[in-house]
Amino acid sequence: MNTVQGNDITLENLATIVGGVFLFNLALLLLWSLIFIAAHEWMYHMNARWFIIDRHEFDLLNYGLIGFLKIINIAFFLFPYLSIKLLLRRKARQTG
Repeated sequence: MNTVQGNDITLENLATIVGGVFLFNLALLLLWSLIFIAAHEWMYHMNARWFIIDRHEFDLLNYGLIGFLKIINIAFFLFPYLSIKLLLRRKARQTG
């Protein structure tokens, strides 16, 4: 196996890992959002036991963190995954 093929396999493995992490984070976001919608009162009361927080602050915190995680997931996992796949596709066209 030459170095170019070895690098392609490594990039393919990296794309698989990054894509998997993206999907895991997407599932986490979906679960968090569904729990936030379906069990809002339960979540609020669980957190209100430990922290002094009103409903408005609780909602803002959750919406903000869900949005932040969404942006981080896209920026650090989806875009690199797409970039690696595009690079591998271009290399495959050039060699083959």
